[in-house]
Amino acid sequence: MKGKQQSDRLTTQQKAADGVIGIFDEEAQEHDRKVSDNSKIVVHKLQEEFPTLTFRYRKSISKKEINEALHEIDDDLGQTLFLQSASIIPDGGIIEVKDDNGKWHVVVVSEAKFQGKDIDNIKAGIKVGKNDNQDLMAAGNAIERAHKNVREIANYMLSEPYFPYILFLEGSNFLTYDITIQRPDGSDYTLHYDNGTLNRLDRLTAANYGMKVNTNLCKNKFVLCNSRTIMLQAASIYTQGDGSHWKNNDMINIMLDIARTSLSMLGNVLFNQLTSK
Repeated sequence: MKGKQQSDRLTTQQKAADGVIGIFDEEAQEHDRKVSDNSKIVVHKLQEEFPTLTFRYRKSISKKEINEALHEIDDDLGQTLFLQSASIIPDGGIIEVKDDNGKWHVVVVSEAKFQGKDIDNIKAGIKVGKNDNQDLMAAGNAIERAHKNVREIANYMLSEPYFPYILFLEGSNFLTYDITIQRPDGSDYTLHYDNGTLNRLDRLTAANYGMKVNTNLCKNKFVLCNSRTIMLQAASIYTQGDGSHWKNNDMINIMLDIARTSLSMLGNVLFNQLTSK
């Protein structure tokens, strides 16, 4: 009963706020759980594929660990920490592998973001907005919180030549092409992916430097700028914006692809274990 009351309260708040907190609905929570469960499956699959390696899964990385990793690179880095208990908790957790020297390296970090139920609402003939007279719910900005975790993990992995961060996006706010939906009365309504009221992908592509979505960007890109070489750590952004939901196997295969790229980049520190496979 308590959960139902909370759901009703969030629905009321969502309409009052014109959709700003829509990311916190039931489907968003289910999306989070799915990516977490699939990460644990990936650990087992990696262990089967690479039996000589040792993998582990953990839910979080502490800010203290991140600062220590930064401080190892340069004494000026990683000096400030106000809350000793602060940590980063990606939705899908962190998968790591142990190298020949007993050091752990991240091979997959995954985050799940669900935002936008416009397709379901239009199919059901549900009007939205403060006065229940709009076809589209103005998209909120809650997904921008993803940038914080991306940045923190990038700091933690600053000494690595790869960045295995995956953003799994789901919902109409992440459309990449136009889609036409049929209302209950038989009329059609077209969602345009480039509608500023709807799409929020541009709020996230800062995390991959505007490179392609639905692409493995795990291997860091090195660019030449003003005679200096700069290393780019880009998140791999995968989106399902057409009303369908992520299938477990699709998520798992993407995670495995990213993990294999990570392991190939770590080949030198995993040499003895990989060659004894």
